[in-house]
Amino acid sequence: MERIVLGSGCFWGAQEILRKIPGVIKTEVGYAGGTLENATYNEVKTGRTGHAESVELTYDPQKVSLGQILDVFFRMHDPTTEDRQGNDVGSQYRSVIFYFSEDQKKAVLEKIKEIEQKGFWKKPIVTEVVPFSNYYRAEEFHQDYLIKHPNGYSCHYLRDF
Repeated sequence: MERIVLGSGCFWGAQEILRKIPGVIKTEVGYAGGTLENATYNEVKTGRTGHAESVELTYDPQKVSLGQILDVFFRMHDPTTEDRQGNDVGSQYRSVIFYFSEDQKKAVLEKIKEIEQKGFWKKPIVTEVVPFSNYYRAEEFHQDYLIKHPNGYSCHYLRDF
């Protein structure tokens, strides 16, 4: 099994889409990349902790490639907007990929180059690509939110490329 952590705005809708990818074994929402220890929603929502609302994926690379996961990631949000997705504004909603290995970093950078070359997005991709750091599991209320609240808020949807 492998892991990757993806930030693409509010983590509720992102988790709902990512969990449905065949080969994804587990998803969990949390706060990644910031400086505050044991970050909580009330702290992260201020935008001052440096954390991004994120989804940690555990996946089986024999069933789904990182490239396939990234295809979904880059279709489910607008990676050309800095610190914003839908109604959500602030650095905690930035587009970011937290990688665990140099191989993952290389795959991510290649995917970004591929997508930009194909012209799927009219503006440059601003997704941050950074080493995994400082992740804290979000409160239980946020886990599987759209399963618990099927009509809950989401700014995520799959775009056709």
